Amino acid sequence: MRVVDLDRDAIKQGLSEGSMLVIDVREPHEYENGHIPGAVTHPLSAFDPAAVAALIEADGRRPVFSCGSGIRSVHALEAMQTTGLGLAEHYKGGFRDWSAAGEAIE
Repeated sequence: MRVVDLDRDAIKQGLSEGSMLVIDVREPHEYENGHIPGAVTHPLSAFDPAAVAALIEADGRRPVFSCGSGIRSVHALEAMQTTGLGLAEHYKGGFRDWSAAGEAIE
């Protein structure tokens, strides 16, 4: 399995350029309590690789998975890679890193 760890600066750059789609795989209650601005929710507990693939294709931006700390996002990558999609990027620090740094949250 291939995994590319992205840091907060890479996420901020991708979001500011409008080139990155952050896919938050935390549970709905976690997402509702705060998330990276512009992130879309696809909880790992109900993760559907086909639905996520359709979202990515329709959106056109570079997909990056995010979770609380970088563990569930790797599981999401693994699920996507089993479908044959070559997705590999995730936010290693996840939402904990984002919020601890004082970044804006929605």
